[in-house]
Amino acid sequence: MCGVIVRTISWDTHGPAVRMIDQQRLPTAVEFLTLETYESVATAIREMSIRGAPAIGAAAGFGLALAAARSSTGSAQDLWQELTTAAEVLRGTRPTAVNLLWAINRMLKVAEASMVSGIETMRQALVDEAQRIADEDVEINRRIGAYGASFIKNGDTIIHHCNTGALATVDFGTALGVIRTAHEDGKRIHVLVDETRPRLQGARLTAWELDQYGIPHEIITDNAAGYFLQRGEVASIFVGADRVAANGDIANKIGTYMLALAANDNDVPVYCAAPLSTIDRKTASGEAIPIEERDPSEVLDIQRGGMPISPQGSKARNPAFDITPHRLVTALITEAGILEPPFDQSISHAFHHEDEE
Repeated sequence: MCGVIVRTISWDTHGPAVRMIDQQRLPTAVEFLTLETYESVATAIREMSIRGAPAIGAAAGFGLALAAARSSTGSAQDLWQELTTAAEVLRGTRPTAVNLLWAINRMLKVAEASMVSGIETMRQALVDEAQRIADEDVEINRRIGAYGASFIKNGDTIIHHCNTGALATVDFGTALGVIRTAHEDGKRIHVLVDETRPRLQGARLTAWELDQYGIPHEIITDNAAGYFLQRGEVASIFVGADRVAANGDIANKIGTYMLALAANDNDVPVYCAAPLSTIDRKTASGEAIPIEERDPSEVLDIQRGGMPISPQGSKARNPAFDITPHRLVTALITEAGILEPPFDQSISHAFHHEDEE
């Protein structure tokens, strides 16, 4: 980002190991984790040291490459068994983000196809494929940014929810990448950053990224978004997604649904930026998307002035995502272009076009 840090996640050939920014330390410090086992990669995903659908997809790819590189077996068949075990561990880390499953399935196909050539070929093929997933992600994000920047006009104020920037991807970002592209194009823009409770990805990560880019911004509480929308101060909403159903329903960070409802009531467009790998054509609608519920302590352990905000003994519910119906989404911004309603048709056409290429 602006030359300050490198990619969110990368392969360390000297380990071999996986190197990633520890997002739990931001914005106080920029620190890196060096992970030498697929189990530690799984823990980093589960504990959100790395997060964001494209980023955890890349992490899963590198995790499987690491499992192969660190394996002591001399048999390709035994390595395959070890990889299927590692895949199950990685699959269980975050159930909502489909990029995780997409990357694991892609890696396993490469492993299976290379088994006949021997174990060393198999290991190298997995490292190469994981790197390919990471490199493709950066190029895809830049294409998303180029397509989406056309929706941003000079002088616009934008509300952005959660974090969809370089930290949520391998580099550059999806929805925040669109905002970044508009800024780099010379447009004067202002971003209202939803703090994104309870883990505050907006306040901690998005605001930090915007500061790195020099983009003017202000942090707002999640429940203040409607106020600014109602006053006519907001030109558009930009969000990402952890999974998009075949009909265009989106699963995104909790609070997205309420934001989209308020935007719809005030005739403000809602744009969702996501790669095609986030679209799950096997899931007909948002009703079928599994929603991760995280530890209630993420809600209950929040403190104010060094004191807990919740009475001792209180209970909490902590869904990590909600479903925004496609009727509230103005357009999907992908590397294949802008997808508009009816989404079932535009999504199908986008994949047909990609398959032809």
